[in-house]
Amino acid sequence: MKLNIVEYPDKKLRETSKEVEKFDEKLHLLLDAMYDVMMNSNGIGLAAIQVAHAKRALIINIPDDDSEQSKENLIEMINPIIVKKEGEIVYQEGCLSVPSFYEDISRYDNITVNFQDRDSNTKTIDASGLLSVAIQHEMDHLNGILFIDKLSYSRRKKFEKEYKRMQKEKKASK
Repeated sequence: MKLNIVEYPDKKLRETSKEVEKFDEKLHLLLDAMYDVMMNSNGIGLAAIQVAHAKRALIINIPDDDSEQSKENLIEMINPIIVKKEGEIVYQEGCLSVPSFYEDISRYDNITVNFQDRDSNTKTIDASGLLSVAIQHEMDHLNGILFIDKLSYSRRKKFEKEYKRMQKEKKASK
């Protein structure tokens, strides 16, 4: 399965993803292909909508203490729901769909999430720090929300200006 990352300002990123009802080979192929795209793009998380599939599915792979990512650390979340949230953390976020832009975003520091795995088994995870941030970031994608939507009005205007300039430079260099 060949997937490409959908980039801002593509309207596809604003779609609300649909709940996954079929846990079949098609879903497994999508998750496997998403993993390859995420790893090849040096990402730590990817929502299905970012590869043009409006399904409530996301993957996360946080590097270990040696800054290595391994498939053993891969978390696949289908139909995730946050059931508990507390604390606050500010983290500099980036996004594969908004390349070359990073910004400090405030999120919950500790969350508990109920979800299903690729075989529809119900799971629960308690997350804090970077894992909590990554899960919330990817879950926002499922609802058509980008991290840049969380910026202040003035910072958002500055982003829009910078992003347009970067897009023009990108086109000019092709």
